[in-house]
Amino acid sequence: MDVAYWIVAGLLALFYLYAGGKKVIQTREQLQPMMGWVDRTPMPAVRTIGVLEVLGAIGLILPPLTGIAPSLALAAAIGFVLLQIGATTVHLRRGEARQIGLNIALILAAAVTVWLATTRL
Repeated sequence: MDVAYWIVAGLLALFYLYAGGKKVIQTREQLQPMMGWVDRTPMPAVRTIGVLEVLGAIGLILPPLTGIAPSLALAAAIGFVLLQIGATTVHLRRGEARQIGLNIALILAAAVTVWLATTRL
């Protein structure tokens, strides 16, 4: 189970580190082609989501790796499930039902990470 956690959590952390980093660094115009929802979202909110994604990615890896407060990994994984439920809701409200496939995959990956993290505690 330990190996499974590191594989799933590592892939999830890489995804969110990349996506969150883009939201923190790039302008609205740069994000627009990849993330259409940024057109109606204030940039401080986009930046906040990006920071939360980066912190969550760190939270999946660093606490279990160091052994310091490893329950934070569980909190990070739960946070990603909630984040993607919100993202799915945004896509559905915008009439972008065809674009929720990635969101569903991320919900499932985060849910598996929650389950694996609970077996590690």
